[in-house]
Amino acid sequence: MGIPLHQVVRIGSYLLKKRLTGVKRYPLVLMLEPLFRCNLACAGCGKIDYPDEILNQRLPLEDCLSAVDECGAPVVVIAGGEPLLHKEIDQMVEGIIAKKKYAILCTNALLMEKKLDLFKPSPYFTWSVHLDGDREAHDKSVCQKGTYDRAVAAIKAAKDRGFRVSINCTFFNDADPERVARFFDSVMEMGVEGITVSPGYAYERAPDQQHFLNRTATKNLFREIFKRGNGGKNWRFNQSTMFLDFLAGNQEYHCTPWGNPCRTYFGWQRPCYLLGEGYAKTFKELMEDTDWDKYGTGNYEKCADCMVHCGYEATAVTDTLTNPLKAAWVGLRGVKTTGDMAPEISLANQRPAEFVFSRHVEKALADIRARDASKAAE
Repeated sequence: MGIPLHQVVRIGSYLLKKRLTGVKRYPLVLMLEPLFRCNLACAGCGKIDYPDEILNQRLPLEDCLSAVDECGAPVVVIAGGEPLLHKEIDQMVEGIIAKKKYAILCTNALLMEKKLDLFKPSPYFTWSVHLDGDREAHDKSVCQKGTYDRAVAAIKAAKDRGFRVSINCTFFNDADPERVARFFDSVMEMGVEGITVSPGYAYERAPDQQHFLNRTATKNLFREIFKRGNGGKNWRFNQSTMFLDFLAGNQEYHCTPWGNPCRTYFGWQRPCYLLGEGYAKTFKELMEDTDWDKYGTGNYEKCADCMVHCGYEATAVTDTLTNPLKAAWVGLRGVKTTGDMAPEISLANQRPAEFVFSRHVEKALADIRARDASKAAE
């Protein structure tokens, strides 16, 4: 695994305390989105399709740090958009670290070298650089040539300064297992501490709707990838072994959407980081007033093909805690890449998709314009 021992111990203690105190639902990772604006326009991304008035908004520093306290999760992933565009991003990271939380800053790395001086190495801080494969694959994925080389240069610069660096990569149905395996070998040679992998989620607003994976294709893809890496043991991952085993079709898991709650400019996003179908004003309201049974594979059409870590990593971690011997065996032998797969969840009773994006945007625009008009009047 690419997760440091002290982080494993602290998270394990947090999880054990929650279980011993009988808490049914609790967060594992806070997904903090302080802005939606990005300096790339990736074809598979559904996070940046907003009018400029919304893209220009920023979640203030004090709101970001309040969200960390309100949620209480031991890990905070700062995402976006591109977080390095936020003028208070260095103070945000410092504030999270001061609370003894693990801060993971996701970035496409275009601004990373320029901003390195704003940050200090810490065991509580990790850069997570977006790389979707080798040079050709990554540049195609992000729709801009030269981004792979700039990301690799930024990784080297950060490593040279003593920072902990990982990568995150998203794969679609055109991913070639052999190339992916060689790519994983290459990032290990770069010295990155770990890899976070995810099948692409089918964002309804993404420009490219042709290359999203269904669940069967996801399982076959990851079996073929892990097969080329000794069941995945050749590479370090920032994810639980049981989640990797799930990606390869060996575990039947249901989604845990509250495991990675998301705080954005709009509020606490329902039900998860991937779906914005309503927003709560407080974390307590999110946890207590969300009808969680309406979501997840088998419950909701939009969730049918999802196998993304922000929904299933918490499930895998819970399974690891509940069945440590099973998890240890998977860790020792590696991910199984042959044989029967676990049963698939039936979609027979899922409810149809609802399309509410425009309503949220209209409300947000009305609020912004009313606020701006009030300021102008003052």
